[in-house]
Order: sequence, then structure tokens, then C-alpha cells
Amino acid sequence: MTIKSEDTFLIGYVIFDRQSGFAEVDVVEDARNYLQHLQENGQLDLPEGVSYVFAGSFENQVRSEKTLRVVLPVALLLIFLVLYLQFRSVGTTTMVFAGVFVAWAGGFLMIWLYGQPWFLDFPVLGVDLREMFHLHQLNLSVAVWVGFLALFGIATDDGVLMATYLDQNFQGKTARDRKAVRRAVIEGASRRVRPALMTSATTILALLPILTLNGRGADIMIPMAIPSLGGMMMALLTLFIVPVLYCWRQERGARENITG
Repeated sequence: MTIKSEDTFLIGYVIFDRQSGFAEVDVVEDARNYLQHLQENGQLDLPEGVSYVFAGSFENQVRSEKTLRVVLPVALLLIFLVLYLQFRSVGTTTMVFAGVFVAWAGGFLMIWLYGQPWFLDFPVLGVDLREMFHLHQLNLSVAVWVGFLALFGIATDDGVLMATYLDQNFQGKTARDRKAVRRAVIEGASRRVRPALMTSATTILALLPILTLNGRGADIMIPMAIPSLGGMMMALLTLFIVPVLYCWRQERGARENITG
């Protein structure tokens, strides 16, 4: 049983694990570069017919990253197309789609905060928040990128609510000056603040229990939920971004009408 072969070659396994805080792919790359360095300097001489190959769970990570390089752009493109089919305007679609990039920034910000020792470093009712929410340094694993994919799908909700009502508010109306445009935008946007906050709040509250999971599956679910939580919190900025961009566009149209 001690003699093993693969592809007609005798094979032996050297097993090593990574330290906490280091991604599996990074560890393998460092080990591969180190062995190549030893070979180039003549400190490691492989006999003829002997070779080494890195194998293990990191291969799944590498394959998944290659797949995500295709899936991420396709997902963003499909989101843009769906928004365009709703608004039938490239300008309005771009305004709403900007919420995706705002949420993307929020997801990375939350990942950065999770790696900071001072973040949530205080107890509440005797409960250590860092321990309850499993705060630790995160690597950009497949689970994290899947969380970003889920975030992209819901990050435009507030923008869609806001832009849809603004379109309806301006439908059939012609604003003749800048003050009239701003008054109409503020009136329309203020009526959508509460529904947008409710949409974001329900998503954020639904993610909080996932961040406190323990046991089987927690190592997958928690990294997926972290970027979604940070992205939805940052996506609240679309409550201001979409009305401002919409007002800017309408003001340009008003000035052109006055000039004409």
C-alpha cells in the first residue's frame, strides 16, 4: 500500500497547510516561486525523471476565478440591459447603474473593516461583538465574489425606485427654469426616501443573522454576506446620487429650451 502511482509514474505526497491570514492560492504561488528560485540558484537539483506538481483544494479556487472573470462582466452587462429595458433611456440607466459601483466600493470597505483590530472592538450587554460577528482578515475567495454577484442584483433597487418616480413626476411636464426643476426633483425624491430605506433595511437586517452563524457552512455563508452588507449600506448614497444626476440632466434640458 506504500507504493502509489499516477499516470504510470511513482508518486509521493508532501502535505502542507497554510497559516491563518494567508490565502491558499497565495501560499501555493509563494511555494512554487521559492522552489523555482532554489532550482535557478542550483540549490535544488531534481534527478532526471523526477518532477513535482502542486495539487489540492486551491485548484478549485483557480478554476473558479477563471470562471468569475467571465461571469462578472456578463452579470454587469445583463443588469445594464434589464435596466435599459425598464427606462428606455441610456442616461437614466447609467444613473441607476452607478449604484452598482457605489455598492462595490461599500463591499470592499466592509472587507477592509473586517480586517481592522479596532472595528467593533467593544462589548454590548456583555457580548463581544468581534467574536459574535466573526471579525477577522478576509481574502478574496470565491465565496466573497459570489457575495458581490448577489450584491449587484440588489444594489440598484433604491435607484430604480427613485428614477421610476422621478420619470413619472416629470412626465408631461416641461420645466422652464432651474428652480422649477430642482423643486420637482426634491418633491419626487422625498416621496421615495421611505420606500428606499425600507428596501435597504430589510436586506441589511436579513444579512445580520448570517454574520453570526456558527458550525457547518458558516465559512462559506459569512464571506458571502460581508460584501453584501457593506454594499447595501453604501448603496444608500444612491438616494442622493440619482436625484442629483437626474436634476443635472433636467437642468441642461431646461437651459436648452430657454436658449431655443
